[in-house]
Amino acid sequence: MTINEIKELLTNDRLNETELAELENDSRSGVKKLLDSYRRRKEKLAQKRESFEKRFTYEKTFWAKNQMVAGVDEVGRGPLAGPVVTAAVIIDENFDLIDVNDSKKLSAQKRLELYPKILEEAVSVAIGVKDAEVIDQVNIYEADRLAMAQAVNDLDVRPDTLLVDAMNVPVDLPQIELIKGDSKSNSIAAASIVAKVFRDKLMEDYAEIYPEYHFDLNVGYGTKDHIAAIRKYGPTPIHRKTFAPVSDFYK
Repeated sequence: MTINEIKELLTNDRLNETELAELENDSRSGVKKLLDSYRRRKEKLAQKRESFEKRFTYEKTFWAKNQMVAGVDEVGRGPLAGPVVTAAVIIDENFDLIDVNDSKKLSAQKRLELYPKILEEAVSVAIGVKDAEVIDQVNIYEADRLAMAQAVNDLDVRPDTLLVDAMNVPVDLPQIELIKGDSKSNSIAAASIVAKVFRDKLMEDYAEIYPEYHFDLNVGYGTKDHIAAIRKYGPTPIHRKTFAPVSDFYK
């Protein structure tokens, strides 16, 4: 076989163990490099699979009792503008998207790729949104909790338990609060991706309404350019009046 033929076969995992063993005896340096790259890729994939399976630890305790568990997470607590968005996601033992992880560890492109796949594979998905007005009325922490409750209550399947990223949701369900839960639970990780992609799309839509603030780039966070725009044009209706420096305009 030519080196290009071997490369194609290795890339598509179309060689069995016997054929791989035969390639080990190939003296061509190009083949040795391809095999080294193949082994590194397989090792990395195995490590990713192992980490993925480990993030099912909490879910499996409930699946073993034939119970359903929902992961809950949020995005948007820190921005100066836009809503806080939460997601509740129920997955089962058939969920196999091994790239699902804490949304902050994934590129924007990877999150966009995973978003429709999560919606397709999940048992149930729901979104909770609380806008700037609610945030100003009750504070960001309580608005976050209310948005989480909205997401949980809007699931079309009632979970037996919630796995929540470091929060307590005001619903009558047993809950496990996990610090950095999106790195410990695939349910929470899936919720973090859904919430992030959903909110980013909202902010892109707001950028069309308020182009001076470039919400598609800063998603509402207090970047230098965003703060400069606030000082030049004043706050918009989606800015949080109780967050400095937006609050300076209402003193």
